[in-house]
Amino acid sequence: MTAAPGAPILGPMRFIHTADWQIGKPFRNFGEKESVLRQARLSAIEAIGRLAQAEGAAHVLVAGDLYDNEAPSQKTLLEPLERMRNFSAVAWHVIPGNHDHHRGNGLWDRAATLGLPPNVHLHLTPEPASLGENAVLLPAPLRRKSEVNDLTDWMDSAASAAGQIRIGLAHGSVQGFDSAGEANNPIAADRAKRAGLDYLALGDWHRTLQIGPATWYAGTPEADRFNSQEVGQVLMVDIAAAGAPAKVTAHRTGAYRWLSQAEDLSNATDIDSLEARLRALPDLTSLLMRLDLRGTLDLTARADLARRLGGLEAAMFWLAPNLADLHVRPTLADLEKIDFDGVLREAAEKLRQQAENPAASPAEQRRAEEALVQLYLLTRDSRGEAA
Repeated sequence: MTAAPGAPILGPMRFIHTADWQIGKPFRNFGEKESVLRQARLSAIEAIGRLAQAEGAAHVLVAGDLYDNEAPSQKTLLEPLERMRNFSAVAWHVIPGNHDHHRGNGLWDRAATLGLPPNVHLHLTPEPASLGENAVLLPAPLRRKSEVNDLTDWMDSAASAAGQIRIGLAHGSVQGFDSAGEANNPIAADRAKRAGLDYLALGDWHRTLQIGPATWYAGTPEADRFNSQEVGQVLMVDIAAAGAPAKVTAHRTGAYRWLSQAEDLSNATDIDSLEARLRALPDLTSLLMRLDLRGTLDLTARADLARRLGGLEAAMFWLAPNLADLHVRPTLADLEKIDFDGVLREAAEKLRQQAENPAASPAEQRRAEEALVQLYLLTRDSRGEAA
């Protein structure tokens, strides 16, 4: 439904579009850093609130998955609500997503029982909600983790006052696009046009993506995975009037950057170059990196690489080197450093043969290579030599 010709112009609208906070998300693979990453997701809420205040955005639209699961502890349930409460001049509008869908006696009923902050508005039914006289919000909340039908269908016939800006809020996968999300909930790619929406705010994909002139995924405000959104951000949306194009500006809110990189190594020069380039990256102390290394090195270079990776691991917030495709082929000089002619040299020769044996499985070859590296390091350290 579109505004009638000659409808009054009610004025501009500025709001923030965000989604996929997933408060309570575990980061068990990160050991002692898990609590820091969990806290960062809460800190992102405060960054959004400060941005809204600074830029005069009266409304923040949260397009689903505020929580990571449907049964958070009471502390986890209250933590984001209390942070939103602290920004009393900002109205926060929330719909359930697939991770935190609305069901009877579920987390949203628990939250309501505990008492919602007056500036937090849950939209649990598909019905128009006022965003002041200028705009109307058309939410599509999820009541199940997975929906067969497109829950945004109702927006096509939803009524709004003449001249009001129409904003849709939904969580799911737009049909016809390669989804990088998790929700199995279809959304028509042309929903904004069909429903006369000035903007359709979507959640589920953890990266910022424009689907059409008025349809956007905000991404997550704090990045949480590799090969997705490197840095968390939100979208500031300005609409001059009903029917006017939306101006969308991304703002960084995340503290941490998630970067994946692949490198080929064959000699000491390659290692020098790799370390120099990684150390030149900005904000190493807030960088999480997955580093896939490929190629073949001799033992001396491989030991040097281990030393340098140790330094980079200490410099970065998190470094996860993947050495599965980096092979070790010792030179005669490498083997003589282990032992010129003795028991250790014999052991090194057997490990080299196993590492180069085409009949051995990749796992067996890998174990032999790692054992060679450890033997080299042990003998080097016993002689007091540097890598």
